[in-house]
Amino acid sequence: MKQISPIKAESPNATRSSGWRHELRAMVELAWPLVLTNLTMALIGASDVLMIGWLGAADLAGASIGFNFNMVAAIFCMGLVTASAPMMASEIGRKPNSVRDVRRTFRQSCWVAISIIVPIWLVLWWTEYWLVLLGQKPEIASIAQDYVRTYMFSVLPFLLLIIARNFLSALERPIWSLVIGIGGVLVNIMVNYLLIFGNYGFPALGVVGAGFASIFSNSAMFIAMMVVIGRDKQFRRYHLLGNFWRADWPRFRQTWALGLPIAVTFGLEGGVFSIAALLMGRLDTISIAAHAIAIQIASLSFMVPMGLGQAATVRVGIGYGRKDSVLITRAGWTGFYLGTGFMVLMALFILAFPSPLASLFLDRSNADADAVLALAIEFLFIAAIFQIVDGAQVVGMGMLRGLHDTRVPMFIAAFGYWGIGIGVGAWLSFGAGWRGAGLWTGLAAGLSVVAVLMVTRWMMRGRLDLVPSAQ
Repeated sequence: MKQISPIKAESPNATRSSGWRHELRAMVELAWPLVLTNLTMALIGASDVLMIGWLGAADLAGASIGFNFNMVAAIFCMGLVTASAPMMASEIGRKPNSVRDVRRTFRQSCWVAISIIVPIWLVLWWTEYWLVLLGQKPEIASIAQDYVRTYMFSVLPFLLLIIARNFLSALERPIWSLVIGIGGVLVNIMVNYLLIFGNYGFPALGVVGAGFASIFSNSAMFIAMMVVIGRDKQFRRYHLLGNFWRADWPRFRQTWALGLPIAVTFGLEGGVFSIAALLMGRLDTISIAAHAIAIQIASLSFMVPMGLGQAATVRVGIGYGRKDSVLITRAGWTGFYLGTGFMVLMALFILAFPSPLASLFLDRSNADADAVLALAIEFLFIAAIFQIVDGAQVVGMGMLRGLHDTRVPMFIAAFGYWGIGIGVGAWLSFGAGWRGAGLWTGLAAGLSVVAVLMVTRWMMRGRLDLVPSAQ
């Protein structure tokens, strides 16, 4: 593991200044591969939406509804295994040469993923039934089910990939995640091209082809990651899969205890956007398609503060393990300023170029393309505004996660995402007649509330005894 060099003794002001520069360098070195890796993961979903969009608005709407329905479950599961990041980071902070405890966390996180996936698959198999029950048009629900019944089998390799990525991040060596992620994007695009449209003699499977592409790309990335971990001398000493079948109930329960609030929080956030897509479906097909485009563009920029939040979790977690309040403070605020600063720039970029961005996802020869484009541009203007608070809330959540503080943030998320986000959004959309723009306005309001409350809790961390006392 890369070791951070100590800071030389200087005057108090110089020491503080060099300490912040040191943390900025450490944060950037850890975060940029995570950010780019997140972008590659988002590009896999974006390439699906982009290429399915060429089939027409109905296929785009159905696949988008199905993808969002599937992602509620996938994001919940991702939250469970995300507990492995602060657990491994704090173990390494407590004991830099720790091997056994890191391996225990990795192994039991894999078992957590395996234990949750079967009931998730059972729910997702009946996607059409649930969507019709929620008021979706039967023809759109049928397309969604065709997509999900294939795509859902990509969730397990995706979760195992996340655990492997968290291991590399805890060791502050995330570059292999990026390299493999880039390969995954290229593989996904290639298989999409072959199976969605039936090129080079392959069957034209439409949205089902995109599901198969996701299974293949996620599985290939996980296998590649484990090959790297098994062959690199810095990683193989952990023997991550050694005694894999041996029960370790204390660590299994500990992973569930820390991960369940994260999972609920992730599920609440992912569920908000999925419910927003379902509510769009109660309007019309054009609204669903425009929402799918706008949310994909917003999701791509969101990957940067998300990566910085993951880096903040690791850096704060290391400080938590060391009981180093100075490192905790510097790591948290450094990630926060970088994340929100980037989102300010992205908001300006989206405001400047909404039409060219939205046009990337449409075949302008389709009869409904102009209507979808006009509505997507309207949504993007609102999305540009909430970019800033979205970045602030995800980094703030990552900072608190590094302190193993997950339960109260879960309740903050429930209140902000659902009480404010969906509550206000649904009223504006259907009660005040704002339609799709009302839903996006509600989402922006909910994210603002969550951001303020997360940052406030971080600022009160000492008073709330979230920071361990040095002994």
